[in-house]
Amino acid sequence: MANERDLLSTEIVNRGIESSGPNAGSLTFSVRVRRRLPDFLQSVNLKYVKLGYHYLINHAIYLATIPVLVLVFSAEVGSLSREELWRKLWEDARYDLATVLAFFGVFVFTLSVYFMSRPRSIYLIDFACYRPIDDFKVSKEQFIELAKKSGKFDEGSLEFQKRILNSSGIGDETYIPKSVIMSNDNTATMKEGRAEASTVMFGALDELFEKTRLRPKDVGVLVVNCSIFNPTPSLSAMIINHYKMRGNILSYNLGGMGCSAGIIAVDLARDMLQANPNNYAVVVSTEMVGYNWYPGSDRSMLIPNCFFRMGCSAVLLSNRRRDYHRAKYRLEHIVRTHKGADDRSFRCVYQEEDEQRFKGLKVSKDLVEIGGDALKTNITTLGPLVLPFSEQLLFFATLVWRHLSGGTGNGGEVGGNSQPSLSASKKPYIPDYKLAFEHFCVHAASKTVLDELQRNLELSDRNMEASRMTLHRFGNTSSSSIWYELAYLEAKERVRRGDRVWQLAFGSGFKCNSLVWRSMRRVRKPSRNNPWLDSIDRYPLPHH
Repeated sequence: MANERDLLSTEIVNRGIESSGPNAGSLTFSVRVRRRLPDFLQSVNLKYVKLGYHYLINHAIYLATIPVLVLVFSAEVGSLSREELWRKLWEDARYDLATVLAFFGVFVFTLSVYFMSRPRSIYLIDFACYRPIDDFKVSKEQFIELAKKSGKFDEGSLEFQKRILNSSGIGDETYIPKSVIMSNDNTATMKEGRAEASTVMFGALDELFEKTRLRPKDVGVLVVNCSIFNPTPSLSAMIINHYKMRGNILSYNLGGMGCSAGIIAVDLARDMLQANPNNYAVVVSTEMVGYNWYPGSDRSMLIPNCFFRMGCSAVLLSNRRRDYHRAKYRLEHIVRTHKGADDRSFRCVYQEEDEQRFKGLKVSKDLVEIGGDALKTNITTLGPLVLPFSEQLLFFATLVWRHLSGGTGNGGEVGGNSQPSLSASKKPYIPDYKLAFEHFCVHAASKTVLDELQRNLELSDRNMEASRMTLHRFGNTSSSSIWYELAYLEAKERVRRGDRVWQLAFGSGFKCNSLVWRSMRRVRKPSRNNPWLDSIDRYPLPHH
């Protein structure tokens, strides 16, 4: 385990001019201590790297035999001149026609079996992100004022939320149901939840069907994920009823799976498409802000109030080969990591009731550290699937060398508390993930988390731009945030043919999941149905 002090960072906060007391009229400061992500450069676990290389080992027979066969064939053919080669082929075909036909038949049969046994490619035709109307737009100052007028929070809770908002990285144009903080009544009701769900889900789906010109009855698979709000009938049933979808549709509703559930929903849709050829799948990812609103005074439960905002994404997937030419992206990899076996990880984001019986999400102070551990496992598993071979070789060689040289501490992690040798005390070679991806869509959780991820993965400001700008413009929209980030890249016309896109999300459980897409064509700036069209020219903002 990493040293406890290494996981802490300090920050001097200007608290303004003291209004009363012995220090009245003078500036006051405080020191804020925060937990940070574990340093990935010093804590890479060898067993998680093996998971990624297991994929390569399964395909090693092809990597080993194909070059040998090509070498032998080249040596045999290379010893003959062109005239001798054609004469030999003609004579063989003339006097041993049965052998030639048999060989040709076996070749065609093998080729057919190979292509038929391959899993079908999964294409992303298009996606849509819902942008609420301006009536739901709330600035940070309005947020605090409305919360104060609601009478639900004491002065201490209001001041705490104000401090969190000012350091959150969230801007003044995010969206929230105003009834949540303007009403003195309980807004966490089924009626309010269904109303918000209808607004965001149908808004995103209307845009998706308009963009793709797809009829709702053509959808064969529907997957909806929403962590907190799970009514009966389900959200997927609400969609089927609203759009009058066909009776044999395969519908699924995922609940309680946190901010990374959008990737889990895509994984489920992929499996369903593999089992049902020539089909369309729609994935809807959202979260209900109003139903999850916490009106109490527990500080750890007030944090979600400050970050979560209205949002929803709808994604159209296809496994039809004729959709190759109109698809935007092709699915390359999905890597999922679950740390739920550990008690601390399981309880770091936990829905429960406080002492006043108010329901809310309790966020542990260890969230950043636990999230970092799940992220480390995920990226070391993903690395061998996406990184260039040269990067993999250097990384794996230095990691094994440190392992054999005694550079492992407790738990088998590099950089532990044991006394390593001189050669093992050097930092291990960490692959450059910028060589594997052109675009990064990291879940816009908070400014602190994005800062730590950028530092650990050594990403540039441009790599993190989509995540930071999404957090500023739309806030934390939970599982749909990675799609708002991809919409930002498209609005900036940065996605070109062949580019690789990494979508990374993490959430309660604790889970960390990755999606890798490859662009099928250059994506032009959309003329409509993009949530960034009214504000893209103002971004990126300086100092974000």
